[in-house]
Amino acid sequence: MEAWVAVTHDVSPQLEDLVVTAHRIRESIESVIEGKSDAVRLTLTVLLAEGHLLIEDVPGVGKTMLAKALARSIDCPVRRVQFTPDLLPSDITGVSAYNQQTMEFEFKPGPVFANIVVGDEINRASPKTQSALLECMEEHQVTVDGETYLLDSPFMVIATQNPIEMEGTYPLPEAQRDRFTARIAMGYPAPSAELEMLDVHGAASPLDKLEPVATTEQVKALIDAVRAVYVSQSIKMYAIDLVTATRQSPDLRLGASPRATLQLVRAARAHAALAGRDYVIPDDLQELCVPVLAHRLLPSVEAQGQRRPPEQVIADLVRRVPVPEAQPR
Repeated sequence: MEAWVAVTHDVSPQLEDLVVTAHRIRESIESVIEGKSDAVRLTLTVLLAEGHLLIEDVPGVGKTMLAKALARSIDCPVRRVQFTPDLLPSDITGVSAYNQQTMEFEFKPGPVFANIVVGDEINRASPKTQSALLECMEEHQVTVDGETYLLDSPFMVIATQNPIEMEGTYPLPEAQRDRFTARIAMGYPAPSAELEMLDVHGAASPLDKLEPVATTEQVKALIDAVRAVYVSQSIKMYAIDLVTATRQSPDLRLGASPRATLQLVRAARAHAALAGRDYVIPDDLQELCVPVLAHRLLPSVEAQGQRRPPEQVIADLVRRVPVPEAQPR
């Protein structure tokens, strides 16, 4: 038996249910988003890893459509926030308003009080407004006027952003980027997928016909099943070695944080579960390194001059970091 394989080979009923339910959610999303199976799979991975997703690309490639399709595929409270330069932190978290009848202040919850929060064009808001999401993304709670309010579980922020070179955008602070489990880019669709999009979306939006295929309780059960996925000590050390390599690379002036290590392992658990495995293997970490780590890193001046983005640096590090060998148990 391999060193990173759990002692038991029997797949739990919870894991079997996870694969079936996740497949239904995936099919529901892909009925709206054509030709982006990898992006859809990573979105489900982040959901089951109890993380948050940042979708970055040029306008019009389906960023918001992907977020809405996931939200509508799950029967849970969903709120959407359009980020603009004049958006205030209280517009996200909520505000205490004075009730003249009771002569007391009452808290009016903001859109962040939902299971799935879709933040559209998050980098069009000021850094002050962006920082309003820091507490809720990390601690699943909101503090307003000294009072702390807990957020329901599951809680996921799906934010879209345009490239920072475009007009009217603010770069996300490092602390904000670090709270996103993964970042993906949609990219332009293949001609065949774009042709199918014209046929499907030509008359009406398929979102209008999308019905929930999973409940909040089912998603909670899936998350519990992911938490039980086995991660061996050698796999944990491999994750640490990969993250440590980013801190020591001369091509990066800011490496990945310990939070990145934790989220890499959580995402690897979800990735393994979606593949029907109750244990993590090195391939899970390798496939997730770029989407989980790249957006947290800052390239050095030399790397920028050589046009070596963090994605390329990580790919080189993955090839160089030794992979743990499978030893008989």
